[in-house]
Amino acid sequence: MKFLITGGAGFIGSNYLHYVTEKYNDDYFVCIDALTYAGNYNNIKSLEEKDNFKFIKADITDRDVIYQIFEEEKFDYVVNFAAESHVDNSIKNPEVFLTTNIIGTAVLMDACLKYGIKRFHQISTDEVYGDLPLDRLDLLFKEDTPLHTSSPYSSSKASADLLAMAYHRTFNLPVTISRCSNNYGPYQFPEKLIPVVISKALKNEKVPVYGKGENVRDWIHVHDHNVGVDMIVRNGRDGEVYNLGGHSERCNLDVVKTILHHLGKSEDLIEFVGDRPGHDLRYAIDSSKVEKELGWSLSYNFEDGIKETVDWYLNNEDWINNILSGEYKNSYKN
Repeated sequence: MKFLITGGAGFIGSNYLHYVTEKYNDDYFVCIDALTYAGNYNNIKSLEEKDNFKFIKADITDRDVIYQIFEEEKFDYVVNFAAESHVDNSIKNPEVFLTTNIIGTAVLMDACLKYGIKRFHQISTDEVYGDLPLDRLDLLFKEDTPLHTSSPYSSSKASADLLAMAYHRTFNLPVTISRCSNNYGPYQFPEKLIPVVISKALKNEKVPVYGKGENVRDWIHVHDHNVGVDMIVRNGRDGEVYNLGGHSERCNLDVVKTILHHLGKSEDLIEFVGDRPGHDLRYAIDSSKVEKELGWSLSYNFEDGIKETVDWYLNNEDWINNILSGEYKNSYKN
């Protein structure tokens, strides 16, 4: 089988590619990535040595280029990781999120219809559900929870989800969607909470925490997320949404303190800053559907996973410094 993996040079997509190229020697994986600021070719450079991997620099919004790639490669499956995903950036500049996350998804699905595929899988987020109150721990996001977005980012992802379901209903495109909680693990671009804390703490710089740090997130290790995605892509039911959560709710302040503890750094580095506009209070996912239907389960608990993640960054400081210096932008040579 031949798979198209979009956004494969990003955090989650690159981890997915490392997982599937190793697990499925008889399948072939083509990665396309526009290598915008959050795409780092260094994340997947080692895959060049594999016989079942190929990289093409391309933008999913470029219809002519995407059609040409589909024409030449003849994919069986498409997994769409490509997205602008940083909430703060979406508040500053919504348009690029709308273009990539909605128009780009539409271009991919149009290509799927034109050239025929067995499944189009859309990587989404629990942020499309909005948020939950801090004092109702009994409430969890289920697949039928109404969409109630808070940011331009989550609105663009919800729009892409609705569009994918419309393509399934109107054009009979075989579609599945997965919605995950907050990921952590290797190769995460140092603009997100965990790598920000690590990179700043290593330099003994102040670690910014929004508001009082009370906002709660459900954390899932990127490996567990990608195992779930792989199961859904291969065995999920067309037209279905599957939630993938980590069953590891933590407030942001506790996450920061845990990382500082692993690094042997003082909590005095914590600096509370003004809260994010429209900041969601709590995310929590019910993953029972994918657990029952496909047999998915977690292999990481948060304590072990976060320690392993911190150790990875400690052992790969050059990777962080390469990004902070901007040198990573030169990692891909045509």
